[in-house]
Amino acid sequence: MVDILILTAGGTIDKIYFDAKSSFQVGESPIGELLREANLTLDVEVRSVLRKDSLEMTDADRALLRRAAEEATAEKIVITHGTDTMVETGKALVGITGKTIVLTGAMQPARFRSTDALFNVASALTASQILPAGVYIAMNGRIFDPRHARKNVAENRFEELAGEPG
Repeated sequence: MVDILILTAGGTIDKIYFDAKSSFQVGESPIGELLREANLTLDVEVRSVLRKDSLEMTDADRALLRRAAEEATAEKIVITHGTDTMVETGKALVGITGKTIVLTGAMQPARFRSTDALFNVASALTASQILPAGVYIAMNGRIFDPRHARKNVAENRFEELAGEPG
């Protein structure tokens, strides 16, 4: 059995250049390659569930991610996801019992030299090992409860909702 299952759903973390006009498209996830380069000593399985920009995700997509997490034999799950609707997906996963599920993503594609992807994935992997069962978001060096968090687009970061502990 693997230590941690990583489910990839797309988002900026997986984006690649699509054409000469610098537009992006969600491509094959580079997470496995990043973790090999990081000399990871955990037994990790990477499984692609979706390849979507999170703004295009539907309730059916969230149900598919939920089903993948529920049916997984792993008790520790990291989900890479687009940041724009990560909170909504996190809320859709709340209630899965007996598993620690941590969503993470990146503000810049993982393939970029200057990206937060590896840091965020490493944070999520660590969080999945030390937090109790539940659903969390690991972004910007912090851990959030998706029920009490939001993406602050203007500041390009995640934060707790005012007055609500996360």
